[in-house]
Amino acid sequence: MTTDAAPQAGRYFDDFTPGDVFRSAIGRTVTEADNVWFTCVTMNGNQAHFNVAFAEATDYGRPLVNSCFTLALVTGLTVADTSQNAVNLEWSRVVMPNPVFVGDTLWAETEVTGTRESGSRPGWGIVNVRTRGINQRGETVIEFGRVFMLPRRDRAAQVDVRPEPAEDWRLS
Repeated sequence: MTTDAAPQAGRYFDDFTPGDVFRSAIGRTVTEADNVWFTCVTMNGNQAHFNVAFAEATDYGRPLVNSCFTLALVTGLTVADTSQNAVNLEWSRVVMPNPVFVGDTLWAETEVTGTRESGSRPGWGIVNVRTRGINQRGETVIEFGRVFMLPRRDRAAQVDVRPEPAEDWRLS
């Protein structure tokens, strides 16, 4: 028996109230491959991210994780709770009060700071949030504001793009 597709996951504009706080359900440990790959793929030539001998001579004594990777990772950790159905409009006030190193595990915490109806897209709303990334020692490693736009629940497209299987996969 096949059941109907589950409703589209994620929150909609109606689901946000200023003061709501969302904490990521999972943490993510940063690996050396994450840092080197992201640094190289973005053409970042700062040796503090990929040259161990160079990094050992700095005040930190070891390679720093690329700050843009930290921003991307912490943003990603918030998506399931905040913006799975959204269009990102802005990042602002990005502050990195503590360094991130390979082996650190990061979690995200996001507070809704404001909501309003979209002036240009009927049935959509704008959500402002403040997010911080926290490491395994409880230190804040990044803080930023973010603004995204998403539909009201009654306006959301219920699209199921999964194909029907060509054959039965169950064992007989």
